[in-house]
Amino acid sequence: MTDEISQKRNLRAQVHGRVQGVGYRQFVLYHAARLELTGWVRNNRFDHSLVELEAEGTKSRLENLLDLLYTGPTPARVREINIDWSDFTGTYHGFEVRY
Repeated sequence: MTDEISQKRNLRAQVHGRVQGVGYRQFVLYHAARLELTGWVRNNRFDHSLVELEAEGTKSRLENLLDLLYTGPTPARVREINIDWSDFTGTYHGFEVRY
């Protein structure tokens, strides 16, 4: 296993607050692409105060994304983020908004 692969991780996050209808998914998409992360982000269909995402990349870049998730775009108000770290899977090729 190369050093680059061994430094990669998987981050799953549930972001609670005023995060739907405020450009939060596009905010995540932009920053994930800028940080060269792979994965997805989506609104929860049943809980309109919840956005879910899964991202993969180096732990330092995922931590940068996590810091940004707490801020969000200007109209957003993040109340809480539940996170789960796991091993890198290599499943994703790019970052997308899921519907």
